[in-house]
Amino acid sequence: MKKTTQPTENLQEQGRTPKGRFAKGFAQNPTGRKAGSRNKATQAALALMEGQLEQITQTLIDAALDGDLAAIRLILERLVPPCKEKALPQLNLPPVTDAASLPKLTAAILGAVADGRITPGEGQALAALANTHAKNLELAELEQRIAALERTQGKGRP
Repeated sequence: MKKTTQPTENLQEQGRTPKGRFAKGFAQNPTGRKAGSRNKATQAALALMEGQLEQITQTLIDAALDGDLAAIRLILERLVPPCKEKALPQLNLPPVTDAASLPKLTAAILGAVADGRITPGEGQALAALANTHAKNLELAELEQRIAALERTQGKGRP
């Protein structure tokens, strides 16, 4: 009995794998919903609250001030967005021009964390940047050394 490839070809036309799953990167509806559009239930709820949102928010704040833990939680979770990244305070970090000056930078970062000027997470992020800078310095040094060797040995070897 001869197998036909017709079902597989139909699946591929529909953007599916031979197992019937959607292929990676395939969108059933490539245009999709427009960015910022809201579903009908959300639109209806907003229409009901229109003009009363300030009063509702004030009632929620008053309940939170009276000690209602659910209101406090709602305000903290919904009205006050979680803190994202922020600019670090001004730090006097030493300039890093070569690998020998990296320990001074690391010591300055550790000192800023120890003094409480930056958080340990911020210190870790700065240390990661210093590590990336160290790798870049190392790569630049290796490139210079290879170029110097090529000049002394001659580029065109048989």
